[in-house]
Amino acid sequence: MDSRSFVIASVLGLCLCACGGGKSDSSSGSSTTASTAAGSKVIGVSIQNREAQFYQDMEGGLKSEAAKYGYTVQVVDASRDNAKQQSQVEDFISKKVAAIVLTPYDSQAIGSAIVEANNAGIPVFTADIASTAKQGKVVAHIASDNVQGGAQAGKLMCAAVKSGSVAIIDEPEVTSVQDRVKGFKALVAANCPAVKIVADIDGGGERAKASSVMDDLLQSHKDLKGVFGINDDSALGAAKSVQAAGLSGKIAVVGYDATPEAQAAIKAGTMYGDAIQHPDQIGSKTIDAIHDYFSGKTPPAKIAVPVGTFTKANAK
Repeated sequence: MDSRSFVIASVLGLCLCACGGGKSDSSSGSSTTASTAAGSKVIGVSIQNREAQFYQDMEGGLKSEAAKYGYTVQVVDASRDNAKQQSQVEDFISKKVAAIVLTPYDSQAIGSAIVEANNAGIPVFTADIASTAKQGKVVAHIASDNVQGGAQAGKLMCAAVKSGSVAIIDEPEVTSVQDRVKGFKALVAANCPAVKIVADIDGGGERAKASSVMDDLLQSHKDLKGVFGINDDSALGAAKSVQAAGLSGKIAVVGYDATPEAQAAIKAGTMYGDAIQHPDQIGSKTIDAIHDYFSGKTPPAKIAVPVGTFTKANAK
């Protein structure tokens, strides 16, 4: 082989090597899933309302605990839209995440999305709000013990109102809220029978709507002594109306969550107290359950996080 032929052969050899390497990388890239990218398992999380402080705290717990195991958490906001949440689950499936965590906006309708994940072989976990759909398998549900939490709110109401009429500003389609109201009603009936629940009205879990509901309650029940808001937006909305009516201190407002804003209202005396959840613990225990599952263990179907109380005495 002369020198010119040797050079040509060498160049062709280099080109073939380069092309072969590129094809191998491309093939590897196409088979890389979200579960193995960057050497860590990816967990897809769809939160029904990421703007809520509760879910921000839960997200913090998820990410902090995931970091301990080397997992990556991808969080998306369903914005209280079931169709959007269904689409997010489908997107997680296409990305081949290792697990999916949901806080369902619609506990019944979410079943079809869970079935899709089941069919794709991706384990599904629920946090804070359970699926009530008959279809779809959830590995574990991690949430506050909301019946016990509702009872804690009931204890606060009994302490604030010895006798008289009280109301509930509800969000009845949400499973966790159903449990809160159940615990609240049972505690009040058993521990302070002189306190009568005269109204249970849907406030949508939203502050503006809850305030409007409270305005109506103040007109229809002029002897009202207390109100239980099933979350802090409901309670803060009610407290706003109570203040505007000049009735602060005369109507006890009890909430649920003990967000920083609610704690400030309790310290200021515009709210009486809150059942206090620990969303960061819900997040961390969810990751622990997922880790157990990845490790070949079977986590409990239900993992309950205890709920406490927060009053002015706890405020700093």
